[in-house]
Amino acid sequence: MSNLKLIETYKSFLQQYSSEQLRHIPEQGVWSIGQMYDHLIVVAHEYLDSVEACASAVGEQKQGKTEFGEYLFNIGGFPPIKIKLPAELDTPPDNTKTKEDIILELDLLMKRMKELQITVDNSNPNYKDKHGGFGWLNAQEWFDLVGMHFRHHLSQKYELDQKLLV
Repeated sequence: MSNLKLIETYKSFLQQYSSEQLRHIPEQGVWSIGQMYDHLIVVAHEYLDSVEACASAVGEQKQGKTEFGEYLFNIGGFPPIKIKLPAELDTPPDNTKTKEDIILELDLLMKRMKELQITVDNSNPNYKDKHGGFGWLNAQEWFDLVGMHFRHHLSQKYELDQKLLV
């Protein structure tokens, strides 16, 4: 499934939630569905910022990925584990957005991705930007991370949906 089709699928999932369900925090330390969507959108834009950084790089970067970064790209996605961010990066996502806000933000994300596709296609694979956990990634790898990250959170969405049924 393409990244854009995956995001369209997330948009269609939104239709099933009421405002209360979107903001429902099932337990301490667990995000609401709305927070999960906010996280996905914010991180996707961070990844796309790095696509742009690669495109405007002035020199080639010979350094590569970390061991985990190599593993991630070799398997084509995040492993099916929960990833805990360091405390300084683990601020809770916004839980105030409406369904309409989220759809608009997903539409803007898809528009940005479509616009950046040409940049990615024409980018020098040796122009890279550093990811804190995965090492030095080029524009295509940063772009691919968007879809990998959305796919990774499908299991979280499923778990949150189960908690709504209780």
